[in-house]
Amino acid sequence: MSKPNMKTRYLVISPAKDEAERIERTIQAMIGQTILPLHWVIVDDGSQDRTSEIVRNYASKYSWIQLHRIERDAKRKLGSAEIQAFVTGFDLVKNIDFDFVVKLDCDLDLPVNYFESLFEKFDADDRLGIASGQFYEEGSEGWNVSWMPPYHAAGASKVVRAQCFEDIGGFPTRPGWDTADEIKAQFKGWKTRHFPELSFYHLRKEGAALGSLRTNLLHGEIYYVCGGGALFFSFKVFHRMFTSRPFVLGGLALTWGYLRALLARKKRLVNESEQEFYKSALNQRIWRRFSRDEKQRESSAQNGFAT
Repeated sequence: MSKPNMKTRYLVISPAKDEAERIERTIQAMIGQTILPLHWVIVDDGSQDRTSEIVRNYASKYSWIQLHRIERDAKRKLGSAEIQAFVTGFDLVKNIDFDFVVKLDCDLDLPVNYFESLFEKFDADDRLGIASGQFYEEGSEGWNVSWMPPYHAAGASKVVRAQCFEDIGGFPTRPGWDTADEIKAQFKGWKTRHFPELSFYHLRKEGAALGSLRTNLLHGEIYYVCGGGALFFSFKVFHRMFTSRPFVLGGLALTWGYLRALLARKKRLVNESEQEFYKSALNQRIWRRFSRDEKQRESSAQNGFAT
């Protein structure tokens, strides 16, 4: 029977809600890892399917897998319930000495060396605080890479160094947690990023549980509670109008989500200094983008490809 590797001590916490169709692939992927976790808590957040039964079967065979079930209604509360389930699971193992904590969704398929490769990245940079690989989602023409800004680590598979996790006070327990954690980490001098060369597969399209319009509403709220500025948001809305489905409505839903949070005066997930830091970082992304585009146009003109 496989045993945890004591060289790199990591804990995995996995919120799960009605994942019977996918969770076994995630469990098999974890069992096959070249470096196993010290402990893996799978928190079944009131599933109405066979999720608990499947996990219980594996937990009886592997001592480092633990099932914890939360009894609640069947309603899916994306963005809040999942991170609250994470906190519930983490509380069960927080007294174990660990080097890294992982928030791992139960609808993923990972290569066998996924965590070993990520820990090598952490070993190479002692200021790397939060990281992940890059995920693929299945579309009509096969598996497609899901784009993320370079500094963002995928919330579905987020690895956090223990000291960084302590410095940021853990994950916030409201929607926006997987943006606010990176803002707080960067503000305190930690690096956050994903590594495109370390790929994994997301077996259910992001946002599928809520639908496109509700997802955009949620993203608008998240932008507000994380303290993003108006300049970047205007570009974000314009982009979403032409890339989200249905066209235009996605951008309008994003805007309404933001305004609804503003009118309700929802509590921010970051303090004022962190808000200013985040606004500045987003504005720098815009300037870098325009600067890069301008350089590309100049280069094209010099080579006879001006547009």
